[in-house]
Amino acid sequence: MSDSHKHRKAIINRLAKIEGHVRAVKEMTQEGRDCNDLLIQLAAIRSAIDGCGKLILKDHLEGCLIQAVRTGDEEEVLMQLNQSIDKFIR
Repeated sequence: MSDSHKHRKAIINRLAKIEGHVRAVKEMTQEGRDCNDLLIQLAAIRSAIDGCGKLILKDHLEGCLIQAVRTGDEEEVLMQLNQSIDKFIR
């Protein structure tokens, strides 16, 4: 793990919470819970995933991108960043 990823622990914690939330929604579905309840929970999961994605992007900008500029690899990193953003935000 690179030291330039200062948000990694927070990202891992958020992903663990998301994982638990998804598991809970699966159980709710198996129990036959109301569709409205399931949709509300799915919206909360989507929001949590978006928040995690923003934190990963922040980590990338504050760490990887800064390092790339310092080493002269900014064009390649910017291309990869644009590709990642295009895939994440559809």
